[in-house]
Amino acid sequence: GGPERDPRESPLSYGVRYLSVSYFALLRFEEAKLIRKDYKTTWYMIEKVPQLAFDHNLILDYGYQRLKSKLEYSPIAFDVLPDVFTLNDLYQFYTTVLGENFADYSNFRTRLLKLGFLIDTEKKVSRGAGRPATLYRFDSEAFAPLKDKPFVFI
Repeated sequence: GGPERDPRESPLSYGVRYLSVSYFALLRFEEAKLIRKDYKTTWYMIEKVPQLAFDHNLILDYGYQRLKSKLEYSPIAFDVLPDVFTLNDLYQFYTTVLGENFADYSNFRTRLLKLGFLIDTEKKVSRGAGRPATLYRFDSEAFAPLKDKPFVFI
């Protein structure tokens, strides 16, 4: 809604303003494929979004920055992951959103396990070579006391 963001606004438009409202949502890739074709939805990798109308690329960039910030202090990643997940699944989610260089895996793993809101299910999953990975579950009750405390999640 910033002034002069839309070329249709002019001194001759007599106070007419155009507003854009944007939302962002996280959803699982499998769910994204279920969105009906008649919605005319097109998916882009964030770094490959074409030039949009007016200031819409700025709005998209702002939303992306908000998402990245939110990942630092809130448990929203666990709304996207399945109920049980490996630490590598969680790390891959963060890497996808924040980029390859946000943290190395061992520091990420150590930090999250120290926070105490991941429950070891005592189950393992094997995905190819290497030793089986432990499956974890997010404990929202253990996270509750941390909810209003300022800290960096990752």
